[in-house]
Amino acid sequence: MLLFFLGALTVHVIYFASIFDIYFTSPLVHGMTPHSTPTTPPAKRLVLFVGDGLRADRFFELDEHGQTRAPYLRDIIQTRGTWGVSHTRVPTESRPGHVALIAGFYEDVSAVAKGWKENPVEFDSVFNQSKETWAWGSPDILPMFAKGATGDHVHTYMYSSEEEDFADSDPGKLDNWVFERVEAFLQEAHSNQTLGDALQQRRVVLFLHLLGIDTSGHAYRPMSSEYLENIRLVDAGIQKTVKLLEEFFQHDGQTAYVFTSDHGMTDWGSHGAGHPSETLTPLLAWGAGVAGPQSGNTQRYMDGFAQEWRLENIRRCDVNQADIAPLMSSLIGVPFPLNSVGTLPLDYLDNTDGFKAESLFTNARQVVEQFEVKMKQRRETTLSMFFIPYSDLTPSKQQNMFRNIVSLIQAQEYQKAILECGELIDLALKGLHYYHTYDRLFLCTSVTLGFIGWMSYVILVLLRDHTTIIQQHKLYKVGNAGVWTRLQDHVSECVCGTLAAAILLFLLEALIFTV
Repeated sequence: MLLFFLGALTVHVIYFASIFDIYFTSPLVHGMTPHSTPTTPPAKRLVLFVGDGLRADRFFELDEHGQTRAPYLRDIIQTRGTWGVSHTRVPTESRPGHVALIAGFYEDVSAVAKGWKENPVEFDSVFNQSKETWAWGSPDILPMFAKGATGDHVHTYMYSSEEEDFADSDPGKLDNWVFERVEAFLQEAHSNQTLGDALQQRRVVLFLHLLGIDTSGHAYRPMSSEYLENIRLVDAGIQKTVKLLEEFFQHDGQTAYVFTSDHGMTDWGSHGAGHPSETLTPLLAWGAGVAGPQSGNTQRYMDGFAQEWRLENIRRCDVNQADIAPLMSSLIGVPFPLNSVGTLPLDYLDNTDGFKAESLFTNARQVVEQFEVKMKQRRETTLSMFFIPYSDLTPSKQQNMFRNIVSLIQAQEYQKAILECGELIDLALKGLHYYHTYDRLFLCTSVTLGFIGWMSYVILVLLRDHTTIIQQHKLYKVGNAGVWTRLQDHVSECVCGTLAAAILLFLLEALIFTV
């Protein structure tokens, strides 16, 4: 009986672990070559502001008096920037949200093994591809981008974990800490020639992580005066920071700015799920290389938000959250993050059609290379006779599309090239999903059949040992002779036990060679 229970425990532990191998494997692949747009980028530097936990509606809507809570950023929407809603994905948490923004890929579910606090698999990011990055903010966010960076060009400045007090009566102090440190940093750069020269380089990123809104939302709820006042504080802090930066760089017109959020928040102050209040976040970009406000295309969004926010006369450009990473890469000319699955949102660019076509073609090559590496890995772990390639993007079709895009760009038929690039990116992304879930049906079927075999075996053992349905000895009549035998019991047990053991071993082999 002891061996029976040990066997049962082993079976269930293995089948429980199979869930993680089937559904919680990392989608990331390695071995790709960085791709950057060959044309000159419009900006030398990028400033990224992330208002952690900021809902789109709380940012864009007017208050009961018809006044905006963010006058400076609202003015940018109306006069010199492009705005939209960034659509996040579950889990709507800070770490995966920032990874999507800065690295361009969605939640790596293998991070469940790390409690969603860090990524167990190394990944590329806009910060890693930059010449220098300076970042200020939370110790929960900044270290994971510095940790995975090659070299020591990602510089982080963080307050202590103890200062992240969600019950603090002044949650805005964390944002003030960031703004004050950035101001002191710029003052130091005036007197420190080495630092000043580093800031004057191309491909520089400044990242301000603003946690106060999230903190006030958890403590007081997004409908509270504290949450709304923190939006005003962030708006004023961004206005002052932009002024300081423009003065430092002598208004050279070479700075691009992006303001967004990692996730939203429910009315009761939580996040992590997929409610629109959690997945809809604001996006605003302005500065070098960014298109200004235009009118006329809000009708393509039927949700009524633009009318509710009194922005129906200004073009709205929604994106998926992962699209922001290629946007930032394109603005400052760094290679697209190697693991990015975002598509460059061309509506945000103020540049020639040639630049847009070249940038989107770079985006397509980066995504297709991921597809090729994923396909190669899957082919190597599958018997050749059983391997089924993704039929919608065969190597020959891929090469034909590449040649066609190059020909269109050379012929200056940029709009056609852009459409072809969009189709190629879409096919490559679908192919990535196909190969990532390639063995899922087979493994799930193996687990199901294994459980059926195990349950059949257990039922027979219980019926044999604890009921009279199956007798220990049965009489089989062969002709006129009576023969006592236990053959039927042994055959049944052997069949079910063999089925369970065989499928269990088959499953173990599949998991070992397909992870």
